[in-house]
Amino acid sequence: MLVVLMDNQLVSPESICQSCLMADRTGQPRWRNGTLGCGRALSQVPPGQPDQYECQMGFRIANVHR
Repeated sequence: MLVVLMDNQLVSPESICQSCLMADRTGQPRWRNGTLGCGRALSQVPPGQPDQYECQMGFRIANVHR
C-alpha cells in the first residue's frame, strides 16, 4: 500500500495524486512492478523503514506492506 508522508501524518495518494499531471489516468501514482514510475527511490532510508520514494512533485511516498 502506498502512502504519502507529510510531517507527522500519513495521507492516501488519492488525495494528492488526483491533481498531479504525472499520475496515471485514474489519478493514482505510476506504481508498476515494485517501482514508482513518476519518482525516484531514496537510498538513504534507515534500516527497518519501508521503501521510500520522492515523486516528481516533491512528495515523499512510502510502500507500506500490510
